[in-house]
Amino acid sequence: MTNIPETGRTPRVQIRLIVIQILVLSLLGTLGGRLWYLQIREGEAYAKEASGNHVQQVVEPAVRGSILDARGVPIADNETRLVVSASRTDLLKMKDDGKAVLTKLAKVLGMKPAEVMQKVRLCDAKTPQPCWNGSPYQPIPITDEATAKQALQIRERAEDFPGITAEPEAVRRYPGPGKANTAQVLGYLSPVTDEEITKAQDTDSPYLRSDQVGRSGLEREYDKELRGKAGVTRYEVDNLGRVIGQAEADEAQPGANLVTSIDSRVQRVAEYELNEAMKKAREVYDDNTGENYKADSGAVVVMEAKTGRIVAMASNPTYDPNAWVGGISAKDYKKLTGKSSNYPLLNRAIQGQSAPGSTFKVISTAAAVEAGYDFDGRYPCTSSYSVGGQVFKNFESENFGPINLGRALEVSCDTVFYGLAHKEWQRDGGINPKKGEPKDYFFKAAHQFGLGKTTGIDLPNEVTGRVPDRAWKQAYWEANKDAWCKTGKKDGTYVEKISYENCLEGNKMRAGDEINYSIGQGDTMVTPIQMATIYAAISNGGTLYNPTVGKAIVSADGQSVDEIAPKSHGKLPISKTTLAKMDDALAGVATRGTAAWRFAQVGWPQDKIPMHAKTGTAEVYGKQTTSWFATYTKDYSIVMTISQGGTGSGASGPAVRNIYDALYGVSDDGTINKKNALLPTPQKGLPKVRTDGTIKSPKVAKDPAKEQRVSQEGAPKPDETTLAATVEQPAAGNRNTRRRRRRRGSRRTCT
Repeated sequence: MTNIPETGRTPRVQIRLIVIQILVLSLLGTLGGRLWYLQIREGEAYAKEASGNHVQQVVEPAVRGSILDARGVPIADNETRLVVSASRTDLLKMKDDGKAVLTKLAKVLGMKPAEVMQKVRLCDAKTPQPCWNGSPYQPIPITDEATAKQALQIRERAEDFPGITAEPEAVRRYPGPGKANTAQVLGYLSPVTDEEITKAQDTDSPYLRSDQVGRSGLEREYDKELRGKAGVTRYEVDNLGRVIGQAEADEAQPGANLVTSIDSRVQRVAEYELNEAMKKAREVYDDNTGENYKADSGAVVVMEAKTGRIVAMASNPTYDPNAWVGGISAKDYKKLTGKSSNYPLLNRAIQGQSAPGSTFKVISTAAAVEAGYDFDGRYPCTSSYSVGGQVFKNFESENFGPINLGRALEVSCDTVFYGLAHKEWQRDGGINPKKGEPKDYFFKAAHQFGLGKTTGIDLPNEVTGRVPDRAWKQAYWEANKDAWCKTGKKDGTYVEKISYENCLEGNKMRAGDEINYSIGQGDTMVTPIQMATIYAAISNGGTLYNPTVGKAIVSADGQSVDEIAPKSHGKLPISKTTLAKMDDALAGVATRGTAAWRFAQVGWPQDKIPMHAKTGTAEVYGKQTTSWFATYTKDYSIVMTISQGGTGSGASGPAVRNIYDALYGVSDDGTINKKNALLPTPQKGLPKVRTDGTIKSPKVAKDPAKEQRVSQEGAPKPDETTLAATVEQPAAGNRNTRRRRRRRGSRRTCT
């Protein structure tokens, strides 16, 4: 046999080995490069992602701080309720988007399926309320009024209710109707939105998806302090979701308590008297129109004269802020925002604008003196005043002859102020003044009194009112002249004639404009809080204070107290001499003037508690007149207004008198019973929050048990079968005392 040499195969074997080696090295190089890319180049990013996948957060919501009245009585706090919630994320994983589950849930809760489904839909520009405006990734509350039986049904049949939870939670609680409602002052809460979370994430107070945010009133103004800081516990978990360790934990920090200057007892009286005054106004027959007054809204402010602090603030129509707790229903939302609702969410004490009528005359008086007219001079109070063929009448065509400015305030003589304003208009150059010539004392005085701008109250969305001076008239004319010129007719209806005149010279200050302005009519607009601030300033010697509701911010353990001191934003443009004469004249209004039949003539102890007042009746085209009543003592300023209420002393007067009776303990015969006095002097001290969260009133009560029962009336009775832990709440007063005050407070309203 021929032998084949082995050396013939060697080159091919070597080539194969080399190829294999190259492939192996290539694979190793590729693997090494990939490992370098993953571990070094992108290592940090993947490490973060891996960490995120294995760390889960459990959020413990912070307990929101309480809002307390001046005595420490909670007017907004928290209580434990059974809350049924739905996870929208879990529902959307189901074939029918959870409709079957929500339908079964509605049956258990006694609700309509459509109502439940509306609660879990997300809010957007096309989706009306009710809807969910919070994060779509957090549980959405369906109801916070579940019974223990309903909660047990859901929890024991968890397989029938996937994505549904029923747990005890702390929710906000407000007094509600029947007590010191304080709705517009307190405001309400709703869930935080994704947009708000994004905006606040780099601030010192970021939001969590579980947070509730203040939307109006004190809840909004002091939201940061009340909200506290939620606790977050981070757990390490494996890829099966099992906890393998605790990574980090931040303890929840409860929100601080807000102590206010509101006295819940006085607040209740103010709300009751305003409501009763509006009811009685609707029973008054108007001889001119042949119909009853249609009193539709009103407001009252009780303010400390020497500090600007708000003791009570009521707005009508009102609402129950508890309607927002746990998500508002479609029915309730329509009641609060529909066309027929008359907008109860508005706080008319700071957002209601109307002509002030004769309560404005204190400003016109100051302007006249500044312009050089003698306070004690003699000015004709005739039954009417004529200008260019137009007749401006005095109220009920009264004629008091020549009187001084003090007497003009007492009897509210319009024609005295007509004459003074007309003379100033003529001195300023009439309808075509030279540039820089007008002194405009009457308009400047209004600005110096603080009108045309906000008072600075610690509540959101305060409006400025309006001073219709030359600058405003020019701007208003430029904005509306095209519409006026289009609709105006020289010989048309009243409105068409006005439009025609405004088209031609609506930017000019006419004699009639200044005449109407001098008695708080025409285009002048003020708010009740502005007038209360002005009359408080007259009482305290001329200081205009920023009205405040917040009195102090107290930490949850009571260890830190941050008092909110009164602040001034100016002084009245009146000398001490003029102020003293005006003070005497306003006292005369209550003793011998237009308000005497509400005070001096019906047993007010003027020698012990000097009362000062000014009535106002503002005309509104196409409606009944607006009732104004502005008053003050050395302690308080009280202003009430009622839209379409009639005269100031007729509609608002009795209600204001009743509030003073309650404050000072004045009986029907004019005697003062200190035992019945709610607040004869303003509250000076602060309630003390103890380290355990309980509250001690600033005054030591003779009966401590009675003092701590101040807010118990009306509190829900504990259900022994409930799953939620009961929360002991401070009390709300002695029922017999409250009933006695209601009876006494309503008697004078009938006079």
